[in-house]
Amino acid sequence: MRTPWTATVLTILPNVFPGPLGASLIGSALENGTWALHTIDTREFAEDKHRSVDDTPAGGGPGMVMRPDVVGRAVDAATAKSPDAPVVFLSPRGKPLDQARVRELAQGPGVTALCGRFEGLDERVIAARNIEEISIGDYVLAGGEVAACVLIEACVRLLPGVIGDAASLEQESFEQGLLEYPHYTRPRTWEGLEIPEVLLSGDHGKIAEWRRAQAEAITKERRPDLWSRRKK
Repeated sequence: MRTPWTATVLTILPNVFPGPLGASLIGSALENGTWALHTIDTREFAEDKHRSVDDTPAGGGPGMVMRPDVVGRAVDAATAKSPDAPVVFLSPRGKPLDQARVRELAQGPGVTALCGRFEGLDERVIAARNIEEISIGDYVLAGGEVAACVLIEACVRLLPGVIGDAASLEQESFEQGLLEYPHYTRPRTWEGLEIPEVLLSGDHGKIAEWRRAQAEAITKERRPDLWSRRKK
């Protein structure tokens, strides 16, 4: 029997999971074994009676930093169970997560997601364990748990059988370097606003042209960075 795609989450808040990952199509896929979710409480690898995972930053400064010895043991425990899964640290200083990286991760055996808290993680454990840093956006969260949910859901929805109409995945934002075109449905008129006439024409060629033009216009306007990369 094929081993399911597996997400392992290292966190001091294991009760956060599965959270939204247990709902809708993603949750159904979890229930039927299309993918698996494991959580590891990082505090279990602390060696003091208070189960401390953090300490004051070297050189001074505000906040606390996650200790490399505690986190290192947690990472080692995770990789012992899933040696082929890449270890990812969700961090605002990481490389921005994009659909290309999501596809790569979804095609592999799974991912081990390390969730930070406090001011950050000791740099030595990142280097020593060859941990990839990924950011889900240019903002700061209280911890990596929400970001881990984003990463995992993005991957799971690409697994075979999770999305009913697989063809819909091919027309989504970013799949062709473009943002997605606008969508409409009934009623034909709503608050004086009409569905564009071309979408009611039945001419599939014209509809495809309209959607393409809309996608290009929206991408140029809202994401000039995507548009410039696409035109190279």
